[in-house]
Amino acid sequence: MKPKIDSQIILYQAPDGQTKIEVKLQDETVWLIQAQMAELFQTTKQNVSLHIKNIFSEKELDENSVVKEYLTTAVDGKKYSTLYYNLDLIISVGYRINSHRGTQFRIWATKQLREYIVKGFVMDDRRLEEGKTLHGINYFNELLERVRAIRASERNFYEKVRDTFATSIDYDSKVETAKDFYSTVQNKFHFAITGLTAAEIVTKRIDSKKPSLGLTNWIGEIITRQQAEIAKNYLEETELRQLKLLVEQFLAYAELQVERKNPMYMSDWKRKLDEFMNLNDLEILTNKGAISHEEMQKKVKAELVKFTTKQIKGGSRKSKKI
Repeated sequence: MKPKIDSQIILYQAPDGQTKIEVKLQDETVWLIQAQMAELFQTTKQNVSLHIKNIFSEKELDENSVVKEYLTTAVDGKKYSTLYYNLDLIISVGYRINSHRGTQFRIWATKQLREYIVKGFVMDDRRLEEGKTLHGINYFNELLERVRAIRASERNFYEKVRDTFATSIDYDSKVETAKDFYSTVQNKFHFAITGLTAAEIVTKRIDSKKPSLGLTNWIGEIITRQQAEIAKNYLEETELRQLKLLVEQFLAYAELQVERKNPMYMSDWKRKLDEFMNLNDLEILTNKGAISHEEMQKKVKAELVKFTTKQIKGGSRKSKKI
């Protein structure tokens, strides 16, 4: 009976911004199928297959030395012959893949190679501390601590969701995927609860004729322009409670994925957020809304001037919290 394939490789960006790799070894190597390599480097299986074909045709590696064939059981219960590729081949593919993940891998590999050329050796501090070769993945243990710390923190709802997104295995704040998530996540939660984007909430609910401009909560004694532009400050108690429950569910889901050792990519969080809203029978925001951020700011400025003028005439410059 052939041995079961039980190896894994994790490529991730640490909180300090450094690219790191952890591996779960089997027979001093890692064995992955093409689909797993595609996930590792965030590319298509067809792209991986093309690079493997070129690696062999160019004689970069000997196919007989880096490929093994195993029988695997599929969803239908039938056994199929599957090709597994070892660490040498995975590294070669990583040097050829034209993707953000491929770039992260090459940054890491170049750093290791440079250290070896300059010093004559490469140090792995963690292995030295543990006094053994890493045969398991510590990434998930550290990530679980981060996610639990996020859930227990005093940061606001959206900061917690953004912090969770930042735990993505391929996280990079400079790429478009991250920028898009950060620019839409708050609106997605607002829309799910109120049917309005942040700008729409502020524009529709701010009113100089209402007590406290229509705000239900804010920081400080005086309502500043900054506070008046925060959509959450206009939410009713029921809406705030529902928003809190929704965020807590999302964070619990994030912790569960780490517990189950499921690597989450930035693209996964974008997709799962919509699926999460759908699961809760909530409306999913599919556009930027009818009111822009600039239009909202103009409305706030105008209403705040009216409100302040009315207060001055009434002999008071403050608005007490209700």
